Amino acid sequence: MTTFLSPEVKQALQDIYYNERTGRGMEALALLEKASEAGDGDASCVLARCYCGRQYVWAGHGFPEDDAKATELLHKSVEQGSALGVLVALRCGELTPSVEKTMPFEDLQEAMDTAVALAESGDAFSQYVVANAYFWWDFLRIQNKDQDSFPNQEDFKSYLKENISKCEAWFWRALQSGMYFAANNLNKYYNEGDEDIILPQPEMAKDLYKIGAEAGHPIMQAIYADDLTKENCKEEALYWYKEAAEGGHPGAWYDVGRCYFNGEGVEQNDVYAVECFEKELARNPIHPGACNLLGKAYFFGRGVQKDYAKAYHYLFTAYDKQDSTWGVFYLAQCSFNGWGTSKDYGKAIEFLNKMTFENAEADYMRGFIYARGLGGVPEDIKKGIGYLQKAGNLDEVREELSHYKKNLFGKWVRRD
Repeated sequence: MTTFLSPEVKQALQDIYYNERTGRGMEALALLEKASEAGDGDASCVLARCYCGRQYVWAGHGFPEDDAKATELLHKSVEQGSALGVLVALRCGELTPSVEKTMPFEDLQEAMDTAVALAESGDAFSQYVVANAYFWWDFLRIQNKDQDSFPNQEDFKSYLKENISKCEAWFWRALQSGMYFAANNLNKYYNEGDEDIILPQPEMAKDLYKIGAEAGHPIMQAIYADDLTKENCKEEALYWYKEAAEGGHPGAWYDVGRCYFNGEGVEQNDVYAVECFEKELARNPIHPGACNLLGKAYFFGRGVQKDYAKAYHYLFTAYDKQDSTWGVFYLAQCSFNGWGTSKDYGKAIEFLNKMTFENAEADYMRGFIYARGLGGVPEDIKKGIGYLQKAGNLDEVREELSHYKKNLFGKWVRRD
């Protein structure tokens, strides 16, 4: 039970949360592992969060996700006397009566007081943990109170408002001290309020992600860039996408490439866009956006030499590995024509059936396949003609229609 953080935990928090652009996340993880084994409960607590996935830690660190290990570490942190561990375990639903008995605190209030002392010392992670205890109503269990503790509903609601509202100042202190996650709950607090106890104040949420972006947090830079894109401030959005990408945020190089590929906020530059997509795929070979746009680049020869085999590879990777149907029209063309892959009408119709938009060439391919009964599709000349006529005045459509006629009974049949 300490009211200070060890040097190891302080350094790890710097590299994991406060200055994650250093790229020392894995070194911090190893530092926490060693400190946890040596009996540092705060290290066990922070380490547990590292194994909980992107909801609790920046995905750019590349930490493995292991819920069982995270739970084990949280329990361990409670037993080792970490006040932060107690509050985090409570928040995660892991502070069962049996786990609570292992903590060396007299009660939950003593653990809360210890965490508050850490927060008052200036540590952002501790400030965030304390804020969450108020934000998520954990103070009820900590203070051992419920509705029956008050003479009437009005007094109970007054008590709730007094405690819930304390989260606001703590979240602000945490955000300004470097804990970027605080912006997420502050955003929720301001935009949604809390039942009929805390009224929404959406105007207060306006610059939260901008603050995090300007402080250098890659995830906040990416979120802020997304917001700017929605506001049609595309040039400024591109600036922040680049900052996020250079800081190592997953997906950001794709966003930069997309901007250059589509000329969003910048002059179109296909060559640079391709470089960005390749950087993204070097980190994540199945990133759907990067696969799709790089596939399109190869399909049309934009920024690269036209190469249908590579186009098919990237587009199919997004389709097969990430269930992305964005590129199915191009995949259908490749399969129908044998471009970069073997000619396969069955695959072509599979891709065509995934399309969500109208397209004359797609109708031509459908008509060709149905009218001839190709790729395992039962022959249906009437259906095929319907698609061909819908396709319009394409040269290939006129050529294909020339092979069919109506017989004396008005039924479509093949001429030859």
